[in-house]
Amino acid sequence: MGTGVIKIVQAHAAALEARTGRAIAIGAVSARSRGKDRGVDLSGYGWEDDPVALARRDDVDLFVELMGGSDGPAKAATEAALEAGKPVVTANKAMLALHGQALAERAEAAGVALRFEAAVAGGIPCVKALSEGLAGNAISRVSGVMNGTCNYILTRMESAGLPYAEVFEEARALGYLEADPTLDVGGIDAGHKLAILAAIAFGVQVDFDGVQLQGIERVSIDDIRRAGDMGYRIKLLGEARRTAAGIEQSMRPTLVPADSPLGQLEGGTNMVVIEGDAVGQIVLRGAGAGEGPTASAVMGDVCDIARGLTLPVFGQPAATLAAPRRAEAATPCAHYLRMTLHDEPGALARVATVLGQAGISIDRMRQYDHPGEDAPVLIVTHPCAPDDLARALQGVTATEVVRGEPVALQIQTA
Repeated sequence: MGTGVIKIVQAHAAALEARTGRAIAIGAVSARSRGKDRGVDLSGYGWEDDPVALARRDDVDLFVELMGGSDGPAKAATEAALEAGKPVVTANKAMLALHGQALAERAEAAGVALRFEAAVAGGIPCVKALSEGLAGNAISRVSGVMNGTCNYILTRMESAGLPYAEVFEEARALGYLEADPTLDVGGIDAGHKLAILAAIAFGVQVDFDGVQLQGIERVSIDDIRRAGDMGYRIKLLGEARRTAAGIEQSMRPTLVPADSPLGQLEGGTNMVVIEGDAVGQIVLRGAGAGEGPTASAVMGDVCDIARGLTLPVFGQPAATLAAPRRAEAATPCAHYLRMTLHDEPGALARVATVLGQAGISIDRMRQYDHPGEDAPVLIVTHPCAPDDLARALQGVTATEVVRGEPVALQIQTA
């Protein structure tokens, strides 16, 4: 990202000045290693080994933080810049998801901007769309695919017919995974992004702890094939919804229609869907990661600050943002269930009975040919409440005819 920003400033200096009315130049940089070849010439810039020192330099008017990490140097340097009365542009979703309210209060108290378009969905301007373009709407729902690595893994499993473990290692070798891979495949990275969008959409404090998370680790190639047989594809889908009970936030693998815009997403592409009372539904789609797209988002923020635009960090003053009233996901939907049964008479009937007792109606059921004593079974339910399904799965496990833990994925029909 840092390299991408430098390339844009070096290549488009005249255009940036024409668009903002001010010259935009890089004064100094900081990184772990000064001698690393990054493919750009840094010789004309000052250097600081300590990013906090960079943030405090007298010749730095605006601080751009692209280090990542919820705490440590990134947070310390951001706080130092704000304390010095300097605006900050960051791509750090983890820091904002965990410390966004405190940082927003600090920035607004100092009267400076804190902007973060690149923190969510790479080059897609969804933060700006929510906080500015759609400011006249009451937003009811924000959803989408927000992690390119997970989308790559799922689409690669499908196209190549490869198991999860093999594609995971392929993604690691290609450098697609975070240093801690669970941030990606566990849904944490995407959950950070969803929590940030929900705060802007609903005028509440960022509440990452309120996001119900389920990663893609248990999605098998069999799940992908069987979903395809039914006309679906599996995506790591985030959804934040305003309900009468409160704010629902979830990030989980979901079956979506293969011919829908979400179903057609390939590779690292992201998509954000926003629903407002005046605008209806809008769909934003584009590159969710990479040097160019994220640098583009960073420079959009830099240009706004150069134009003198200072807005509340999350769309309205931080002091007016209340802690959200959390609500467990309760919207009924159909579910895909995969479980392995002991191959014995009456096993499938016992599962069906337990589901029926919990109020779960079965739309279709299939038992696949199998060698040995393990019988794979696929069940698709009619729409049901998540709480009812959770209770039913506990009952199914208690029957002792099921081997291991069932896999349950929600189905989005539209």
